Amino acid sequence: MHERVQQILGYEFQNVSLLNEALTHASIAGHRLESNERMEFLGDAILGVVVSDYLFRNYPTYLEGDLTKIKSAVVSRKSGARVSQALELQTMLSLGKGMAGREVLPSSIAAAVFESIIAAIYLDGGMEPARAFILRHMTPIIQETAASAHQQNFKSMLQHHAQKSLPCNPIYVVLDEKGPDHSKCFEVCVEVDGRRFESAWAASKKEAEQKAAQLALRDLGVLWDQESDEPSDEAAAEESATEEGA
Repeated sequence: MHERVQQILGYEFQNVSLLNEALTHASIAGHRLESNERMEFLGDAILGVVVSDYLFRNYPTYLEGDLTKIKSAVVSRKSGARVSQALELQTMLSLGKGMAGREVLPSSIAAAVFESIIAAIYLDGGMEPARAFILRHMTPIIQETAASAHQQNFKSMLQHHAQKSLPCNPIYVVLDEKGPDHSKCFEVCVEVDGRRFESAWAASKKEAEQKAAQLALRDLGVLWDQESDEPSDEAAAEESATEEGA
């Protein structure tokens, strides 16, 4: 059993009792202090640090708010359960009769065992093997979440592209506004190095800026083609370069 688990984890324990504790659910432990609950607490903290460090180092143009949103989505019960279920960690848990009889375990249990395994690896071998284990399984989720966040924040996406590929940062120009003070609409366009892109109207300046950034990204060939669901050639090349540099 231990050999199989360690093969799946890609880590060999010096102290196998730590692995046993990580796989002991409170429902079967003689006392909750003998279960994996304390390890779950530690593993959650380590996961947060590793993901935050990865985001900080690999997404230098993302603002604090963007990083926080991505981290919250990645360091979550849903993501932890996703990895745990892929590794089938919940099937290796020691459970009490009431829990063992269930056909499907709650996702919270799957997420918890992932965190307790992180803690066990950390306690056994230190931060580096724990980091390696986390990133081996969480990096695709981080990249997927970051890409999704950027697709929804067109201003951030345009800023990121400009810093890499354009002569200067974009500025947003209010071209026109209409309507009474309590219900105004604004027309905004993006300007980069004297070049103005197609303008957009919206009920607030922020929304108009997002729409204008979206139009500029599309014109620059960076934004995904919504009809074909395929990135343009330039976007694909940029994405590939970003992955190689990650």
